[in-house]
Amino acid sequence: MLKGFKDFIMRGNVVDLAVAVVIGAAFQKVVDTFVTAIVTPFLNALPGAKVSGWGFALRGGELEKATFINLATIINSLIVFLLTAAVVYFIFVVPMNRMAERRKRGEEPEPEAPAEDILLLQEIRDELRARR
Repeated sequence: MLKGFKDFIMRGNVVDLAVAVVIGAAFQKVVDTFVTAIVTPFLNALPGAKVSGWGFALRGGELEKATFINLATIINSLIVFLLTAAVVYFIFVVPMNRMAERRKRGEEPEPEAPAEDILLLQEIRDELRARR
């Protein structure tokens, strides 16, 4: 049972996945900061945006507190997700797939052509067999 668990943990794809999760989580903070500092101000500058952000109020009018649907936050989350997924894919997944292909090609080497002396010896062998 423990051997099976050890084999599972030591598989390359589990380790690769763990690295991708850690790096992705760290990079997510960078992307989130970028989107919050740069993209959100642009979204909030769109026509119809109020101080609280780009969105709309569900209950307005004479009610004391209106429920505000902040579309900028939703768009920011989508941008953070897409940028993080793109970085993880292009920085980790693509190189790992290329490395796996190279390993696979390396495991099955191309059969080498026999050397000239081997070919000559084979011809001599075949000639001797033909004489018998």
